[in-house]
Amino acid sequence: MEIKKGVGVSPGVVICQAVVLDAEEYRIPERHVGPNQADGEIDRLEKALAASREELIDLRDSTSSKLGTETAAIFDFHLAMLVDELLLKKIRAKIKAENTTAEFAVATILREYARDFLQMPEFWADRVKDVYDIEKRILRRLIGESREGLSNLTEDVVVLAHDLTPSQTAGLDRKHILGLATDAGGRTSHTAIVARALGIPAVVGLNDVTVSVDAGDTVIVDGNRGIVIISPEESTIDEYQKHLRRQIEFARELDQLRDLPAVTMDGHEVTLLGNIEFPDEATNVIAKGGQGIGLYRTEFLYLGTENSEPTEEDHYRAYSKVIEIMEGRPVVIRTLDLGADKYTQARAAVPERNPFLGLRSIRFCFHHLQLFKTQLRAILRASLKGNVSILFPLVTTLMELRQAKMIMRDVMEDLEEEGIDVRSDVPVGMMVEVPSAALQCDKFAQEVDYFSIGTNDLIQYTLAVDRTNERVAPLFTPANPAVLRLIKGVIRSGQRHDVGVTLCGEMGSDLEYILLLLGMGLRTLSVAPPAIPELKKVIRSVTIERAKKVSKKVSTFDSDKQIVSFLRNQLRQVLPEAY
Repeated sequence: MEIKKGVGVSPGVVICQAVVLDAEEYRIPERHVGPNQADGEIDRLEKALAASREELIDLRDSTSSKLGTETAAIFDFHLAMLVDELLLKKIRAKIKAENTTAEFAVATILREYARDFLQMPEFWADRVKDVYDIEKRILRRLIGESREGLSNLTEDVVVLAHDLTPSQTAGLDRKHILGLATDAGGRTSHTAIVARALGIPAVVGLNDVTVSVDAGDTVIVDGNRGIVIISPEESTIDEYQKHLRRQIEFARELDQLRDLPAVTMDGHEVTLLGNIEFPDEATNVIAKGGQGIGLYRTEFLYLGTENSEPTEEDHYRAYSKVIEIMEGRPVVIRTLDLGADKYTQARAAVPERNPFLGLRSIRFCFHHLQLFKTQLRAILRASLKGNVSILFPLVTTLMELRQAKMIMRDVMEDLEEEGIDVRSDVPVGMMVEVPSAALQCDKFAQEVDYFSIGTNDLIQYTLAVDRTNERVAPLFTPANPAVLRLIKGVIRSGQRHDVGVTLCGEMGSDLEYILLLLGMGLRTLSVAPPAIPELKKVIRSVTIERAKKVSKKVSTFDSDKQIVSFLRNQLRQVLPEAY
């Protein structure tokens, strides 16, 4: 049994068989062949090895001619491993002894080598990446185009990967994937966001979990404590199964709150909305007792397209579906938040050196005006079907906001000239997710109908911490006093100017912060749908007077650790089941 500590990003526990994605982002399943087919698998292996060696020799020679022999020497280690008789003997022996496929034997033995290198001095530990590269090269030759993805699984699994891209998460089989664990990532990585949306346990930032686990191993993913247990003992499994039964009973209790309002004990109503990425998730918001969609992340429309962008009709159909499901409930559609780690960098001829500070979100839309107008046309057309609002992301200056509104008015005029009916009174809001926006809220309040606080980026930009980087994950916290001061300032600005304020970042889904946010004056949250029942339970169990006292006490602390410890103690008193 081995325990790996990471960052718990989606609560819950799952005990299941592991699927490990290889370096090419496809699973290598454990498959066996008949005894009379083992020789055929070894023959496939030899051909793949020969082709890989030939490919590497060509690559080394071309590198040598272009960059010199010293640079080309990096391939010597790769070639040496491909002719290492001890290594190859182990792979052949596994095929013969266990009648496995060549690709499964290659992946298993090379992962063992990678684990061994990690235990060695630094020079050898650095060779782990080379081992992965060799594995990838051989597997490419073995598997070719017959790779098995994650969209058509036939059994329940936990997926382990170095990281999951947005396009991978878009294609997940939601029926059979019961948990996620990744080497990379932080609390607001896409893996974390999607896991919370799906309501499945997830742990990220584990560094080397993919090296430590083989396909088919039993693992426990504990999203509450942020750990992954590899090959657990029977006593550990029994303990977790008891915990699972308690969680199921608690979930049944929460289901009874679905149709009840989120009202505090002293009569203050709180609006709970849901964040979604895909249209089908809208039904889950209603099922969990949500009152509408507070954040529809529309950039996920782009993740399933390889060679073309979604058309205006693609946008229109997606928005119309969500609006129809909501049946008059509010639907806040955020315009495209492309750039940074989403979509554009993978397709760019020259990726940006620092994309999170580069051409992303509203800036990207201004530089790709036709793409922006296509989306706005679809939103405005769909707005006739229901209670729709438009939300502009990553606004940093008044000029950006005014430019976005001007483009929207131009699109309205174009539609009217074409004889297409549109609503002229669609509410317009802006994301507050950079310090410059938070500090100028009094000015922005005069030009928008509402604010939506995006804590994921607000924390990132306030603390200078990459929210997707597992190496600095402990520094990324909503409890930092500077972050809380900005959030409180936005809420108060909204109150002064009678402008609605919603908090839509992942902070809102974290039960520990609900009392603090209520005490600051927040009355609308948009969260991952699975978080809605527990939030409603807490809200219905407290008074605003108590929440204000919590907020006042927190303002006296000067460190995030003090704040988190205090908030956890408060939550334990209100909802001990959460622990």
